[in-house]
Amino acid sequence: MTAVLLAPWRVAGVLLHGLRGVAMALWVFPRLDAAGRHRRTRWWAATMLRCLGVELRVQGEFRPGAKLIVANHLSWLDIMAIHAVCPEARFVSKADVRHWPVANRLVDAAGTLYLERESKRDALRVVHRMAEALQAGDTVAVFPEGTTGDGHTLLPFHANLLQAAIATATPVQAVALRYAEPGHAVSPSARWVGAETLAANVWKLARARGVVLHLTVLPAEASAHADRRALAARVREQIASVLPD
Repeated sequence: MTAVLLAPWRVAGVLLHGLRGVAMALWVFPRLDAAGRHRRTRWWAATMLRCLGVELRVQGEFRPGAKLIVANHLSWLDIMAIHAVCPEARFVSKADVRHWPVANRLVDAAGTLYLERESKRDALRVVHRMAEALQAGDTVAVFPEGTTGDGHTLLPFHANLLQAAIATATPVQAVALRYAEPGHAVSPSARWVGAETLAANVWKLARARGVVLHLTVLPAEASAHADRRALAARVREQIASVLPD
């Protein structure tokens, strides 16, 4: 089947699976324990990638127990990719996601921590909430670039949120994400930057063939007594070392 004919079926699959996820969050999750929710989250995230024809290839393993995951950010699919491997991860997300129709039910069910990016005071509140979660043994995940990049160059890493790991002596584990497709080490179909809408990006992905998402889990870094800017720089260098030049 050609990409043009396949695309509408993929989009329909994404919409149907999104609604299935909302139903799961509303009526199934409240009856499950943490392990049950994690199994469903892993299944839902991996299936969403398959709905778009994106193949996930994973290298490395996450450490058990509490950790702060730090990843580069390229696409709305990044969260699905990490949840497909580490379903217990609680993401820090911009606060306006709470007002997105349908999607807000899903991110709430995943235990998301919301941040008003323009407010320094709110950043302190979120760092405190992250520290509480890490102390409780949770896994928290952040995208320190603060926005999506083009896949060729890492944006500067904001170090503030890493303070939660330092304050609780929780290991930091970097994740490098890269989307590729035939003829392109960095997939143009997966790129989601600028003013492109989510709908337009879904359609672009649905028309693509052979998109592969490479997820590399790097060794955990100790954080106790670290300088947060130095720690952010080290983690950024780790991620950059496995991305294409």
